[in-house]
Amino acid sequence: MHRDPQARLAPAGTVLPSNEVSHALEQRLRKETQAEVMFDAASRGRYATDASIYQIMPVGVMVPKTEDDIATALAVARDLQVPVLPRGGGTSQCGQTTGAALVVDNTKHFRKVLHVDPQAGTATVEPGIVLDHLNAQLKPHGLWYPVDVSTSAQATLGGMAGNNSCGSRSIAYGNMVHNVLGASAWLSSGELLDFGPVAALRGRAAQIAAFVRDLAGQHRAEIEARWPKVMRRVAGYNLDIFHNQSERPYTADGSVNLAHLLIGSEGTLAYTRSLTLQLAELPRAKVLGVVNFPTFHAAMDAAQHIVKLGPCAVELVDRTMIDLALTNPAFRPTMQTALIDGTPAAILLVEFAGPEKAGLRPKLDQLVELMGDLGLPGSVVRMPEDAPQKNLWEVRKAGLNIMMSLKGDGKPVSFIEDCAVPLEHLAEYTDALTEVFARHGTRGTWYAHASVGTLHVRPILDMRVDGPEGGAAKMRAIGEEAAELVRKYKGAYSGEHGDGLCRGEWIGWQFGPAINEAFRAIKQHMDPAGLFNPGKIIDPPRMDDGALFRFAPPSAPRPYQRIPITPVLDWSAWNVNADPVTEEVTAPGTGGDVTGGFAKAVEMCNNNGHCRKFDAGTMCPSYRVTRDEQHVTRGRANTLRLALSGQLGPDAFTSEAMRETMDLCVGCKGCKRDCPTGVDMAKMKIEFTAHYKRRHGHTLKDRLIARLPEYAASASRMPWLMNLRNRLPGAAWLGEKLLGLSARRSLPAWRSDTFWRMQEADRALFSSHADTLAAARTTGKAAVLFVDTFNGTFETENALAAARVLHAAGYAVHTVEKGHGSHHCCGRTYLAGGMVQEARERMEQLIDALLPLAREGVAVVGLEPSCLLTLRDEALSLGLGDKAVAVSRQALMFEEFVAREAQAGRFALALRPAGRQVLLHGHCHQKAFGAVTPIMEVLRLIPETRAELIESSCCGMAGSFGYEAAHIDVSLQMAEASLLPAIRKQPDAIVVADGTSCRHQIADGAAREAIHVARLLESLMARS
Repeated sequence: MHRDPQARLAPAGTVLPSNEVSHALEQRLRKETQAEVMFDAASRGRYATDASIYQIMPVGVMVPKTEDDIATALAVARDLQVPVLPRGGGTSQCGQTTGAALVVDNTKHFRKVLHVDPQAGTATVEPGIVLDHLNAQLKPHGLWYPVDVSTSAQATLGGMAGNNSCGSRSIAYGNMVHNVLGASAWLSSGELLDFGPVAALRGRAAQIAAFVRDLAGQHRAEIEARWPKVMRRVAGYNLDIFHNQSERPYTADGSVNLAHLLIGSEGTLAYTRSLTLQLAELPRAKVLGVVNFPTFHAAMDAAQHIVKLGPCAVELVDRTMIDLALTNPAFRPTMQTALIDGTPAAILLVEFAGPEKAGLRPKLDQLVELMGDLGLPGSVVRMPEDAPQKNLWEVRKAGLNIMMSLKGDGKPVSFIEDCAVPLEHLAEYTDALTEVFARHGTRGTWYAHASVGTLHVRPILDMRVDGPEGGAAKMRAIGEEAAELVRKYKGAYSGEHGDGLCRGEWIGWQFGPAINEAFRAIKQHMDPAGLFNPGKIIDPPRMDDGALFRFAPPSAPRPYQRIPITPVLDWSAWNVNADPVTEEVTAPGTGGDVTGGFAKAVEMCNNNGHCRKFDAGTMCPSYRVTRDEQHVTRGRANTLRLALSGQLGPDAFTSEAMRETMDLCVGCKGCKRDCPTGVDMAKMKIEFTAHYKRRHGHTLKDRLIARLPEYAASASRMPWLMNLRNRLPGAAWLGEKLLGLSARRSLPAWRSDTFWRMQEADRALFSSHADTLAAARTTGKAAVLFVDTFNGTFETENALAAARVLHAAGYAVHTVEKGHGSHHCCGRTYLAGGMVQEARERMEQLIDALLPLAREGVAVVGLEPSCLLTLRDEALSLGLGDKAVAVSRQALMFEEFVAREAQAGRFALALRPAGRQVLLHGHCHQKAFGAVTPIMEVLRLIPETRAELIESSCCGMAGSFGYEAAHIDVSLQMAEASLLPAIRKQPDAIVVADGTSCRHQIADGAAREAIHVARLLESLMARS
């Protein structure tokens, strides 16, 4: 059998088919279905991993559009003997959704709520719907689906059913298996069956039920002896539905439901068409108590006492996660609200829910009293209000992913993280496991569902290293010792995230050979063709098989390696190594990465899929439009990693396939803030573009856009000529043909009254260098106004408004320019075009001009987010040394400066009421750097005026992106996702947007003028 040269070795039961079979499969799927069919190496590579340590290249990928597509694909795959792997969000921790199979992605088209019965409290859904999206539709009915997994923003119900997911509040609501009433699914034979209460089954479904019932009867004694008696047991198949062993019965009345056999089966028995779910009443009130502990042991020991108070959740956050959250700008403020006097060793989040808050506050009193009795008085932070609770739960939900943000090749590895033990043994178990880690030269990162004794613990291992000190050897040794501890304390080895590749081989250890053979019989009976997801649960590979690792060690058949490149940006902060025990990180640039740290930065993506969320934040705007894995941050990072490691061919990094993958990245920097592991795809796109353009060359359009700051002064002297494109019939059409700039877009209008010319007529607003320094030293009221190309050339009124506002508030305002109508540039347009050396030269000139005042503590105040914030971001990666750092520390957006000065009591300006509602759209870079909150603070300075922030992602313009004919449709779809509809709903509101391109999008898409916050303040200044 011929192996694909791009593929890793497949595990037992998942040998790749021959090239001829793969080609036949592709051709038949293209001909016989309407699905998207992808067999190219880059597309397959994007589906070769999930959130585990494993990687197996699939045979191909199919995104079905209709149920007929799925049924046909099953028939074709059965005919050609190619395995099928149904996939949801691809966030599994154990390798369930990786395999040498036809991967079928349900998330794009099979995401509907088919039926809701509010009276019965049930819902029927398609498998690709995301949990948060389902709950958003249930909320108006006062209902929710209570299996609240931490990945609720990206986890699909089909994937949750496959893993028998649990969630933070399982002590109150149970696991997935306790909340599924029925399922419709295809067998590998092509039969479509309804799985539900056994008493109502007929035909083939009844035959399956009888078969499983007989098996359970035959193995009754073994089930009673070997089956874990904890609720958090998700290993193997649910053979005990006919003889319940869980501390929480699967059904309230003791009846048997055959759908429960499919729950936790990891897609190995059937292909889910729909699920019928048991809903719960949405809790009307919640209160939260956050208990701070001086030791980890104290936290674990306290859990057994806290659960007696009747909480619906008790969740652990350990010191490592606390520290990492405090270093993440998105999470720091929230984490600080939970802490008492410094950094505790651990905290427990204790939630109580009920019909009203008044009845819950005494529960917090009881918690405080209990902690006093346990010798920890004053250890509880009370959180009765909803907003701080929600914020803290969001940090907790990001826990696993936050822990993956450790730099260096050693990462927390998932393989024993879901061992569940009875609560009374929790402290002993964690102490013993900590000793195991220490013996093997590592430590564990912990967080846990302390209420049910399930621990998410990941020892830090380097899976790239061979030998006794390598990750695989330590993984095996730690796994075996942890297994003995689980047996000692009568727990379950697999308590939440399933079996997959990392725990499949432990099923036999947990249940014994007789029950393991019963599991095999179930698989054989339901899937005799072995079609569905082979190598999981039945005949799994060894968990430490290096050939299956994403970062395969040198002894593996295809070891992981990096192709040397010389990066154009400084990635040395990622090029480090870290000691897993001491947590000490080596100096930047010492990590041995032949790409200078670029590959290590890319490898920070652990495939958690947080970028697939839609509910809040910015990332990932292009994915929100296309729903294609190629256009999500994770998909881009995977493709970059595969290219940089040579797995897509020698020139893949600068190939057309790579360009297509990066094409819709709009550089919004949403991932820089929202990604729990800190993947900065905007910066990565600059690096890629520089290498790609070095190989393929720059187009005329590239040069015109990049060099706009160079010719702006000259062009503004003849605006009548430059504006012909917008006015002359046919000129826009010609421009699209020649330059690729869409004829459906107007371009910014050139004007002769640029800021630098108008500045001469309004010199009283501005102070000299010496006077600015004097003001800074005496009153502290001084600023350098950095006027960028866009506000200085096309929207002069914005820059003048900022100067007038600051001058009226008593500030000495200085500007830096080159003279003769020219100006300094941050290099942003050059960076976007991959012209990094040119950008470095412009940036250095700007920094040199700003440096004398910045070193004196004078704020550098900017108007355009993408330009000013370049001083705080890319400028630090251009090799400009300490002077860039000095300027970056003084660089502030106009609104950041005003908010800071107002808080310090220095900014005082008499303002009139706006007279209308104000709507604010935050620029993506403002969001990435936490600069949206200051705008709201500034707007609150306006008396008798209500300001509302539009919850939106990227506006869709992203510099030149939205002007290009190739991108205009996607650009407008981004804007229509939330921004433009929100503006249309309030036709009389004042719209504030600080981004030049944002304002242009709003004008084009909603026919509304949006203004810079500086202009709004100027218009409301009290006139003398």
